[in-house]
Amino acid sequence: MNSEQPIIVGLDIGTTKIAVIAGRKNEFGKLEILGFGKSNSNGVKHGQVLNIDETIKAIGQALEACYASNPNLEVNEVYVGIAGHHIKSLQTRGDIVRHDTENEISQKEIDQLIADQYKTYIPAGDQIIDVIPQEYTVDNFQNIADPIGYGGVKVGANFHIITGDKNAIRNINRSVEKSGLVTKDLVLQPLASSAAVMAQEDLEAGVAIVDIGGGTTDLAVFYEGILKHTAVIPFAGENITNDIKTGLGVLKTQAEAMKVQFGSALPDEAKANAYITIPGLRGMPAKEISVKNLAQIIHARTGEILDFVTYHLKQVGLDNRMLNGGIILTGGGSQLKHLIQLTEYVTGLNARIGLPNEHLAPGHIEELSKPTYATCLGLILKGYDDFEHNRKQFRDSFQHVEVPGGLRTESGEVIETPETIDQALATRKKGMSNFWSKFKTSLIEIFKEEEDRQL
Repeated sequence: MNSEQPIIVGLDIGTTKIAVIAGRKNEFGKLEILGFGKSNSNGVKHGQVLNIDETIKAIGQALEACYASNPNLEVNEVYVGIAGHHIKSLQTRGDIVRHDTENEISQKEIDQLIADQYKTYIPAGDQIIDVIPQEYTVDNFQNIADPIGYGGVKVGANFHIITGDKNAIRNINRSVEKSGLVTKDLVLQPLASSAAVMAQEDLEAGVAIVDIGGGTTDLAVFYEGILKHTAVIPFAGENITNDIKTGLGVLKTQAEAMKVQFGSALPDEAKANAYITIPGLRGMPAKEISVKNLAQIIHARTGEILDFVTYHLKQVGLDNRMLNGGIILTGGGSQLKHLIQLTEYVTGLNARIGLPNEHLAPGHIEELSKPTYATCLGLILKGYDDFEHNRKQFRDSFQHVEVPGGLRTESGEVIETPETIDQALATRKKGMSNFWSKFKTSLIEIFKEEEDRQL
């Protein structure tokens, strides 16, 4: 069972770090980590790739570390996270009138409905990254989670469409391509993080995932099993570090170390008479930093980030304890002391730290259970969603009619003696054209064509 599952690789191009994780699901559906590497990120600011050369260098270092952890590993295709100020989202509605009303609604019709949304008008310079169906309707029946198998004349859905700046996306694709890799898919980072830290109960109860990274804070809101809202907030861990650096007159490395070791999001919890001694620069006297002053600077910026979260929740009408699952904090910035208490105070909702533990197989590298790697592990899980979807489509394309010598396809072709559908998948894999991935990967092809025209 284990060897039949593909190895899927997540590449998290962050503002402070670049991480590469290769994983495969075991027979219990848990992720076995087969390779892990990370490096410092220098070419990325506020979640966007600005310096392509520096980013390529950092991706190369992370890949080297990944290969060092497992010399037998080969990385070609990667699922890449995307974030940044340029990310926007909008709600749309789509409907199709069915031609074949005698039969039940099929996956092909749903895929067509989704594909039609890629024609939605968006501002020039932007590109659709993903189209996510919310609730479906069939004729007069509403709030249907999965319409496949229903009968009806008209099928429609509400959609959450995520868009991004073409140049920003092109920079990511160039960085990945020039690193000798192929972008299998671009995944919005808050959705990847959600996949890693959220369970089915959270989805039903309603939660807000707040991923505090280095350059951006990513938000994804789920209610009644549906993705209701996504947003990218332009403040995160690096802003807190820069505030400490400016406010206390220290080096950036010192500010980061103080934030991690002694920082707190609640000044009242910091000891009034506690001080940190910072060595003086080039013969200057040592500097005494008040722990309480440090906490006040952190409190101001984290409070601002949480105010943005509250604003977005009010926008979609999900404040005032509508989310029974509360807020799940993840990302590197979520590890700040007393951040849970501050989050509960500002938003009025219960809060907890989201760890990707429950998706990991026993015996994994301890470091990977930190919220810092939620996005990267979520990218692997998103890859598995695609894999399962594609395999299901293949299965649906066969009539399960047993004939002497094997299975018969809709066209009448006989596939010789496969013991399982998975073996049939291997037999027909080369000849199959995948409708779903055509639209999911068309993003990359568009940019390649544009670059060719410019050349």
